[in-house]
Amino acid sequence: MSRLWDRGETLDAAVLRLTVDRDPELDLALVPWDCLASAAHARMLAAVGILEEDELAGLEHELAVIRREAEAGEFCISIDQEDGHTAIENRLTERLGEAGRKIHTGRSRNDQVIAALRLWGRAKLLEQLEGLLVVVETLLDLAVEHRETSLPGTTHTRQAMPTTLGHHFGAWAEGLLDDAPWLRRAFDHLNRSPLGSGSGFGAAFALDREMVSDLLAFERPQVNTLAVQNDRGKSESLALGCAAATATDLGRLATDLIRFSSEELGYVTLPAAVTTGSSIMPQKRNPDVLELIRAGAARLCARQAEVGAVYGGLTAGYHRDLQLTKEPFLAGMQSLADMLTALGPVLTGLEIDRERCRAAVLPSTGATDAAMARVREGMPFRDAYREAARGVEKATGDAAEAWRDRTHLGAPGDFSQEAARQALATEREWLAATREKIENALP
Repeated sequence: MSRLWDRGETLDAAVLRLTVDRDPELDLALVPWDCLASAAHARMLAAVGILEEDELAGLEHELAVIRREAEAGEFCISIDQEDGHTAIENRLTERLGEAGRKIHTGRSRNDQVIAALRLWGRAKLLEQLEGLLVVVETLLDLAVEHRETSLPGTTHTRQAMPTTLGHHFGAWAEGLLDDAPWLRRAFDHLNRSPLGSGSGFGAAFALDREMVSDLLAFERPQVNTLAVQNDRGKSESLALGCAAATATDLGRLATDLIRFSSEELGYVTLPAAVTTGSSIMPQKRNPDVLELIRAGAARLCARQAEVGAVYGGLTAGYHRDLQLTKEPFLAGMQSLADMLTALGPVLTGLEIDRERCRAAVLPSTGATDAAMARVREGMPFRDAYREAARGVEKATGDAAEAWRDRTHLGAPGDFSQEAARQALATEREWLAATREKIENALP
């Protein structure tokens, strides 16, 4: 077995360790996608006369075998092979001889890894979008169920005005729906074929880049071959930024649920199946999953910053620095998918104490609505404000349902989900159509 660039010279062991880094481990996730891209590249090579039909058939068969092994966790990459691209080509050469030695014609490891990362990345973005829409629908359903569950609305963590738990859940649903176009924008950026860029300067024969792009269900090729190489790092940063925006919203929702489920508030109880215990305190049930979602959002932001720091100062073309953008990209994108999946059982298993929510509303929080009542009778707002303020300290009674008087668009007393449900349906239609297109590519 040899490295793709090997010319028979000995490489220092310490240099080998540094240059290989974690690629043998990380590339296991990319091997199925490298096989898919290699199959498309092989079909193109056959179409332009580089491969014979029997060679193409052998390559397609072996690539499918490797892909199945990789998906089953049975494919291995050694440090001597450096990466998944070398491991695949070595296997093909071992099994098929000359056909294995031909498959690298017209490409470099640079556009191989970019292709694998884009194919993996667009699949992960679809997974993230699907998970996001599941969370949004769950929140919308909770909002319906608790549209009349009174709750203290807060600013500065202090009680402000009465609202409802349904209004609160609806706010997070709409905010997360706003993240869906961000994920789709990252998908669009990745959904361009890099194959045929070579090392950035093309190849000295007639590559059919459009054919490869179509076979892999990319929207189109990324045209300028050097621009493909310059995009390494930028694509990862863009996708991580969109994922980080979504994760940040999840982290803030998690913080609310941590606070709402505290013993002091007790608005909600987390299901036992999503909490953990203490090794020393028998009574404890800890919201670890929510804390880790919150921390995961912070780490995702850091991963984007890491990628930006690596690629931001580079000149045009490929540099080995870009190898170090792979780990934060793979880990960061997977982390958002995991967060969305883990949040599902938290939300579906929530137990709501409606009476405790209502009882928490302080009488003084009705002051703003009391001022507005005076305004409706003709008093100038500033006078109404001062008059209501004078009565705050001796306010008594039940202000918990004051939200019912706020009936304008989007207020707690005007419960409507039509726009949010329509947006949810539109996103689901796009997701289904896009998935179908990709799944029908390259049989």
